[in-house]
Amino acid sequence: MTDVFSRLAPYIQDYIYANRWTELRDIQTAACQVIFETDDNLLLSSGTASGKTEAAFLPVLTELYRKPSRSVGVLYISPLKALINDQFKRLDQLLLESGLPVCKWHGDASAAEKERLLKHPDGILQITPESLESLLIRKKGSCYELFRDLRYIIIDEVHYFMRDVRGIQVLCLLERLQRLTGTIPRRIGLSATLGDLEAAKTWLNCGTIRTCSAPSGEAGRQKIRLLVQRFERKGTADNGALDPGDQEHFEYLYRMTLDKKTILFTNSREETEFVLANLRQIALKHRTPDIYRVHHGNISAVLREQTEDEMKTGEEKIVTGATVTLELGIDIGSLDQVVQVGTPATVSSFAQRLGRCGRRGQVPQILFTLMDDVHAAATDTLGPINWAFLRIIAIIELYTKQRWVEPLVPSKYPYSLLYHQTMSTLLSSGELPAKRLAESVLNLQCFRWISQEDYLLLLRHLLEIGHLQRMEDGGLIIGREGEKVVNDYRFLSVFLVPEYYLVKDENRAIGTVDKIYPPETRFSLAGRTWETVEVNEKSKVIFVKPVSG
Repeated sequence: MTDVFSRLAPYIQDYIYANRWTELRDIQTAACQVIFETDDNLLLSSGTASGKTEAAFLPVLTELYRKPSRSVGVLYISPLKALINDQFKRLDQLLLESGLPVCKWHGDASAAEKERLLKHPDGILQITPESLESLLIRKKGSCYELFRDLRYIIIDEVHYFMRDVRGIQVLCLLERLQRLTGTIPRRIGLSATLGDLEAAKTWLNCGTIRTCSAPSGEAGRQKIRLLVQRFERKGTADNGALDPGDQEHFEYLYRMTLDKKTILFTNSREETEFVLANLRQIALKHRTPDIYRVHHGNISAVLREQTEDEMKTGEEKIVTGATVTLELGIDIGSLDQVVQVGTPATVSSFAQRLGRCGRRGQVPQILFTLMDDVHAAATDTLGPINWAFLRIIAIIELYTKQRWVEPLVPSKYPYSLLYHQTMSTLLSSGELPAKRLAESVLNLQCFRWISQEDYLLLLRHLLEIGHLQRMEDGGLIIGREGEKVVNDYRFLSVFLVPEYYLVKDENRAIGTVDKIYPPETRFSLAGRTWETVEVNEKSKVIFVKPVSG
């Protein structure tokens, strides 16, 4: 076997010595061999905290050390801004030694850093799909200089992109970028949860002429601890009090998470807030520290990052209620356990959540708790059946015994994205003849199953409703009605964005809610109770003050 270590850049070897690595992991060795010895794309699929990020960057940085890029050398695409903000923290020292700048490019990133990158394209660019779409629309002229010598594209959380139309958007953007620069960078996909490697390899290769290597990252059979606890809802609560069964459930969660660093997953933001509010009340009654935090998409970025830092470096054993935001690879250090309230939606979600614990040699432990409010009726010949409990058993068995995860098959006919990319292409070009527009869009590999006849029907319809307009010379531009769509900031996102109201305590942003809470109304957000002081409907801001209870 080739001595991979000796082929790494000298500063990377020094980094490995300084951090007292005794050896490279199998997936890191395999990734280096693919990057050094082939021209393939690379798919790295292995468990959380298995060293995938390092596996991608050790050989890529080495290649850039040997032959520096004349533009941005690495484009790193992530589904979440929070993941971008977190992902490179553990690689800070390595990246500092590389001499390559790292620039974040999303809505919360520094405008000065973006401007610096545009003037001096270099290093590594971290970006979300929406921000890359914006770049190709609004700074198409700058994109050539930015990416003319782009060597590698690293796509994190591949399974997350593959499951919906947002992944098709990513593939369209990368192909448009290839046309602009005339280069085909190598793609590296990272994922902890893939059920069908061949489908993922096909997805990653889309729009390129490369094959894809997918070295195994399996570490053999692993022990896990699974606990399932059922509670029965009594249906006897009155005067707005909790049902005795719910109270028993929350008391149990309080005991099981006390002095244990825990992520407590639920299936909705509302449920997360409700569970954590009750745990905080129980802690107050028992006079134990308030170690309860909330982490979901409606919490302000500042508060989310504070929670992540506390989880990673704080001395207290923090208990954080979360939804999918902590399902992905944000580094919060080692955990004592994961708790799942209710049944996860999918086997993939279970695998992701299980993977959050068991880092650094631990045996992963996951506790399921569920409420049973099933009551038998006279017509129930089989008696009461708790389908949620059966679902938990099925999910556990499918993953632990069969290693089965839901296959992710991209749509062959993504018509909503066909509209989106048509408008985006026109927006970035200004005006195009119908034939050139059809060629530009339909030649994207993601739309290869859509016929020209169907596309012409779409264009005619868009002309009829004013989303497109035909010029005197026959060219097409964005129409008056279309401008209302493309000029809305939500156009960049191909997923549904609800109408949100910003919640502020004086000048501090707490998060967002999707409805108005009138003055003197109390509600929970970020694990705290707030009372509305004033509502500014025009600015979509709700001013609040903290209250107890």
